[in-house]
Parts: sequence; C-alpha cells; structure tokens
Amino acid sequence: MNLILEVWRQKNANDTGSFVTYEAKDIIPDMSFLEMLDVVNEDLIARGEQPIAFDSDCREGICGTCSMVINGIAHGGLRGTTACQLHMRHFSDGDTITVEPWRASAFPVIRDLVTDRDAFDRIIQAGGFVSVNTGGTPDANALPIPKTDADEAMDAAACIGCGACVAACKNASAMLFVSAKVSHLALLPQGKPEAERRVLNMVKQMSIEGFGSCTVTGSCEAVCPKEISIDFIARMNREYGKAILKNRTDSKEGA
Repeated sequence: MNLILEVWRQKNANDTGSFVTYEAKDIIPDMSFLEMLDVVNEDLIARGEQPIAFDSDCREGICGTCSMVINGIAHGGLRGTTACQLHMRHFSDGDTITVEPWRASAFPVIRDLVTDRDAFDRIIQAGGFVSVNTGGTPDANALPIPKTDADEAMDAAACIGCGACVAACKNASAMLFVSAKVSHLALLPQGKPEAERRVLNMVKQMSIEGFGSCTVTGSCEAVCPKEISIDFIARMNREYGKAILKNRTDSKEGA
C-alpha cells in the first residue's frame, strides 16, 4: 500500500515548525505505525535528508514513549492502543495521514514528533512514591487487602504515563495521569501513611507545571491506551478534599 504523510517537522523548541508532505511507498499492512515511519526514514536517509524524529522504546505498548497525534487523535484513535501497536491494515491504500506531536504547553516540542514530558516525572517526584520504612518484603498473601481494592489499584497502576490524556484534553489537563498515580497508592496499605501529603504535593506540582483544569469531558479516558477510568479522578478529588480538611483541622488545633 502507498500512503501520503503530512508530518510535523520542527528543528527545535524555538522553531515555528510546519507540516511537510512525504510518500510512504510499498507499506506492508501488517507493519506497525512506527515500522512504517522507519521505512520512510530509511528512504529519507538514503536521499541525504534528515529523518523524522520520534520517540520509541519497547514497541510493545508498555513504555508510553511513542507519543504522537495521528489524524487528530492521540495514538490514532484505536481504543486501548498505543501508536506502536497501531497497524497499517487499519488504513487504506492512498490515504493521507496527518502526524503531529502532543499539543500542550506543559509538553514543549523538542524536535519533530518528540515532546518533553519531564513534567510528568516531576509530578511523580513530588509524591508518587512510598518513602516510609516498611521493613522486609512480606509475603503478598499476608497483607490484608480486599480483592476489589487490589484489582482497582492494579487498574490504576496500568497507567504508562504516555500523556495521551493531556494531548486529547481541550484544557491540556493531567488529571487522569495524576489521579491514576494517586489512586494506585491510596488504595494500598503501604500508601496510607503518606496519602495526604502525596495528593497535596502532586496536585500542587501539576498546577506548577501549567496543566489545565479538568472539565470531565471524558476525552482523556477515550484515548488512554490502558483505558484508565475517569472514576480515578473522582477518587483523587476525594483524597484531595480529605487532605485539605485534615490540614485545616490540624492547623486550628495547633493554634
């Protein structure tokens, strides 16, 4: 199959950037989207041109680095699928495909389709961890965790931090990502001691990074490759509300 690609090219963060048209020839339908880009890049290199810059690592839908907007939808719009899992058989011969990077001020473009997503790392550094000394590693069955809580925590932990939720949100909100990280630990005994400090610090850092507010449109859930539920946003809001009230109560008692 032969395709026309409209690809966003941008030399660096200070460049204005623009779309450039390329031909993708003799593409095998069973190729992944990234393999198709590899073929295009091989042709560009052979012609002495700069290849298209894009991120990839595992190419198995685990690492979350293959962040790109395909035909206006993060990761291409196939439900529960990353760009590296999107196969060319979902397109038709002769199609024109638009490829661009995440669009959010908190994710500045580094080059072409590569964006700086360090903002997510800083949010995790603000509180997405357990630092208390819990002693040696106990047997998993020895921890009294209801199965429903364990299952929900695992659902939240499935978030790969790709940033599709931010790219899809009209406000560039990171609430789905942050709520997944907060909920994952809030549901487990190991995360309880630092629960209040965690949610306060992570929400504060999210605001510092310049992410927008959540207006619950559900677009984040629709494009999430791990199908993280927006129910976690409600859970995080409850955790945040409890932490605020607890802090106010402690402040009054200490006055």
